[in-house]
Amino acid sequence: MSPLTKIQSALTKPFMPAVFFLSGVIYDTLTLTRIDRLLDNLVLLLYLALLGALIVLTGRLGIEPPPDRAKLASCSPFMRWVLESRPYYPMASQFLLGGLFSAYTIFYSRSATFTGTAVFFALLIMLLVANEFLRDRLSNLRLLISLYAVVCFAFFTFFFPVMTGYMNAAVFVVGAIVSLAVILRVAQLIYRNNAERSRGEAIGVTVPAAALIGMLVGFYFLNWIPPVPLSLKFGGIYHDVKRAGDQFELAFEKQWYEFWKRSDTTYPSNQPIYCFTAVFAPVDLNTTIYHHWYFRPNSERPFVHADRIPLKISGGREGGYRAYSFKQGLDPGDWRIDVESQDGRIVGRVSVEVVGQAETIPTLTSISY
Repeated sequence: MSPLTKIQSALTKPFMPAVFFLSGVIYDTLTLTRIDRLLDNLVLLLYLALLGALIVLTGRLGIEPPPDRAKLASCSPFMRWVLESRPYYPMASQFLLGGLFSAYTIFYSRSATFTGTAVFFALLIMLLVANEFLRDRLSNLRLLISLYAVVCFAFFTFFFPVMTGYMNAAVFVVGAIVSLAVILRVAQLIYRNNAERSRGEAIGVTVPAAALIGMLVGFYFLNWIPPVPLSLKFGGIYHDVKRAGDQFELAFEKQWYEFWKRSDTTYPSNQPIYCFTAVFAPVDLNTTIYHHWYFRPNSERPFVHADRIPLKISGGREGGYRAYSFKQGLDPGDWRIDVESQDGRIVGRVSVEVVGQAETIPTLTSISY
């Protein structure tokens, strides 16, 4: 058996799609470093453009095998290649969708928390996995354009804050409108001067995609979409926070055997308390985040608002913009600090249990960040 035959035989194994899927996710995890990296965004933009072109070709030409050789001979070399490639359009669309969903899952995972903002992240994971089983259905224009609506929306709603340096509801809505305009343009290219397609079919294809974008906008106002491009790189509770040159010295209580510990998890009520966080933001993005303090006296009661402290941050630092809030005289019970974006979406969360007054001076250790 020749080496080529062996390779072709291996590629037909039933486990190979899973291997390629996991390999692609691992590769993206290692190579997609920063959400504001120009090259990464240009690659994603190229994927979107190629996928849009494939959807137009699928809609206008179909995916049937190419016509007989006599008809192909009269075509230009490029058009001949386009026609001969038609059976491979679904596989190419699946590859591009997989690359986009994989990249978005990585970027959005850095901003998602186990709160309402996990809803959109969970949707991306579901679509990433489902894409591996959709190849036989990727000739369906309604499905294709709906998936295209999701990948356009996920891209433009973080691309515009990265490019403009502004992160608010207006910029988000602009991203959603651009996504809708791209979808309508793709549909127009499919159905314009196409005798084989009807106006009713065009409406039936675009309305679900437009409704999907509208639903995702609703997710935003329900705070169900992670606040990309912001992400919490580090956070914790400390006895003291001091600036030492380019580093912050963070003091907390730690026993010799607690090698994993990097911040306080319980805290005496009679000592000042610091919440320190490092939030990543893209270069040129200047915004306000909030340390939103919540309190409950015991696990049977709900958390209630205690304080909301604004903190100005600037983007660009790899480890995140470092800031802290300070309080004292906290009541015993469970406390949590939600790190929120300006529009109220949760970037991350820090929790601590406040206990009774300390009778002795604690032994503190420090880490630098």
